[in-house]
Amino acid sequence: MKGRWLVSNEASPVAAPAELRYTAEHEWIQRVDATTVRVGITDYAQSQLGDVVFVQLPAVGDSVRSGDSMGEVESTKSVSDIYAPLSAKVVAVNGDLESSPDKVNTEPYGAGWLVELAVDDEHALAQAWEAMLDAAGYVSVVEG
Repeated sequence: MKGRWLVSNEASPVAAPAELRYTAEHEWIQRVDATTVRVGITDYAQSQLGDVVFVQLPAVGDSVRSGDSMGEVESTKSVSDIYAPLSAKVVAVNGDLESSPDKVNTEPYGAGWLVELAVDDEHALAQAWEAMLDAAGYVSVVEG
């Protein structure tokens, strides 16, 4: 993924691409178009999880509600919920994760994406986007 990276400090590096938005639950959100976003988990989240061995995602066509669990990421350490960053319909899932869940670890902001979500109108997405954390806000949450 191209773009400027915001990295906090050498003692506790948190890499967060500046063009993305984030949740306090460690999901990242990328705008695909006026009504669609791509969602994944952050580099910080994958590093805390350890080696990802399985990803359970919703089905295309499912509706998800903001803040509700929409799947799970299972690692050698634990199982963690994936939370919907906005209320929307699932329009794509990353099928590559079925055979290569490790992409969540190796490329969290690229090939390790999880789902694409679509809303009915661009105004709803614009409002949700503005309510999400920017890179600096996310780094502050992590460093808390």
